[in-house]
Amino acid sequence: MAISKKEPDNGVVEFQFYQPENRTKWEAFRKAIYDKSTNQFLGRTPKSWGQLLIFYSIFYIVLAALFAVCMQGLFATLDDRQPRWKLGESLIGENPGLGFRPISDKTEEGSLIWYNITNGTTIDKWVDLVNTFLQPYNANQSGQNFVSCNFEKGPGEDEVCRTTSSTFGNCTLENNYGYNSFSPCMFLKLNRIIDWTPVYYTSTQPGMPKELSDHLDNLKAAGKSETDRMVWVTCNGIDDIDKENIKGFRYHPPGFASYYYPYKNIKNYLSPIVAVEILDLTPNIVVTIECRAWAANIQYRTGLNRAGSVRFEIQVDGEYKATTKPPTISSIQQNNSTVVPTTTTKIENSTAFTSSPTSVTAPS
Repeated sequence: MAISKKEPDNGVVEFQFYQPENRTKWEAFRKAIYDKSTNQFLGRTPKSWGQLLIFYSIFYIVLAALFAVCMQGLFATLDDRQPRWKLGESLIGENPGLGFRPISDKTEEGSLIWYNITNGTTIDKWVDLVNTFLQPYNANQSGQNFVSCNFEKGPGEDEVCRTTSSTFGNCTLENNYGYNSFSPCMFLKLNRIIDWTPVYYTSTQPGMPKELSDHLDNLKAAGKSETDRMVWVTCNGIDDIDKENIKGFRYHPPGFASYYYPYKNIKNYLSPIVAVEILDLTPNIVVTIECRAWAANIQYRTGLNRAGSVRFEIQVDGEYKATTKPPTISSIQQNNSTVVPTTTTKIENSTAFTSSPTSVTAPS
C-alpha cells in the first residue's frame, strides 16, 4: 500500500503512518492459514509449495544415496563373523578372563554366595540361577552343526562341539547342584576371544598345585600329555583360615579341552564349562576362594588388576553333618608328612582330579 506524502514549504518531507487493518485475532489467524486475496496457504502459493517440495525431495534423496554408498563401502571392509581388530590389536586384548556362576542378580550381594541348607527358599534361589545359566547347555544339540568331539577329532569348518552337562559329575539338577549340602558346585568358563588359541601346559610349572602337577605327570607317563591338552583349572582358599575350612575340590572335567579352541564365532558355539565341586565347607563361616586358569598365554595377576583368575565368597549355614571334619592348619603342622591322597575319575578321554587345600602350594 502506498503511503501518501507531501512537501511543505520548509522542504521537510512528511509521511503518513501506515494504518493497520482493524481485524480480530481470529480473522488474523484465518488469514495466516489461508489468504483468499493472494491464494496463499501458510504464506506460500501452491506453486511455491510445489517448488519447495520438489527441491527438498531431490535434496534428501541425494543425501540418502550418498549415506547408503558410504555405509556400503564401510560394510564391505567388515566381516559378518569376525571383527577387523583382534587379539593384541584390539581393546579386549589376548588374555581371557575367568568367570563364575551362579552369581546373584542383586548388585549389593556382590560375589557372595550364601544359603541355609534348612531353608528351601535360599537353596532354590541358587538352583534357579544355575538352571538359567545351563539352559543352552541342556537344550537339544542334535543336528544342525553340532558334532561330538574328542582329543583325536575336533570340529570341522562351520561346526561346533557338543557341550552338555553330562560331564559335571555330582553337579547336576538331581543333586540340586550341591546347594542342599555343604558341597556346592561352582561353574567356571573362560571369556571368548576370537582366534585366541591356548598355549597348553604339558609339564609341571613353578607354583603349580601338587594335584595338578601329579595329574600332568600321570598323563606324561601314559603318553597322553601332548594329546589330552587342556586349559587346566585349580581352586584354593585365599588364606590359611579359608584353606582349613575346605576339605578339597573336585573338577568336572579338570579343564577346558583343546578341541573347543580357537573360538571362531560360529553359530551355536557354547563355551566349555568346568564344574567345581567344593567339598565339605565348614558351616556358618564365610570362605573366600580363588580359582585360576592354567595356560602359558594366560597371564596371572592378583590385586586390583586381577587377571587369569576369579575370586568369590561362599557361606553355608546350618548344622554340620559330615562324618569327616575338614583338616585344620594345626593338625597339619603336627604331622607334616601327611598328604591327602589324590582321587582320579575317568572323564571324557581325560582324568578329573580332586585337590585338597592341605597339600596345595598357593599359586604365586
